Amino acid sequence: MTQIRIKRVYEEPNATDGYRVLVDRLWPRGIKKEHLKYDVWEKDITPSPELRKWFHEDLGGVCSHVSQGTGKFGSRP
Repeated sequence: MTQIRIKRVYEEPNATDGYRVLVDRLWPRGIKKEHLKYDVWEKDITPSPELRKWFHEDLGGVCSHVSQGTGKFGSRP
């Protein structure tokens, strides 16, 4: 069975990392391409700019809705 692990790009590479795939549309800030250890950069499988924009715009509404809901459903009788 294939094991997939998620790791932030800013974490140090490990000898046990295996095949490293960078999945982001934009290059990470503050990192030079020659300093990042990765095997392939998959820009095409990331969310579209429109979807990212929608998600970040709507995130405030979703978060407030969830926090309001936890007051009702967060405790058990």
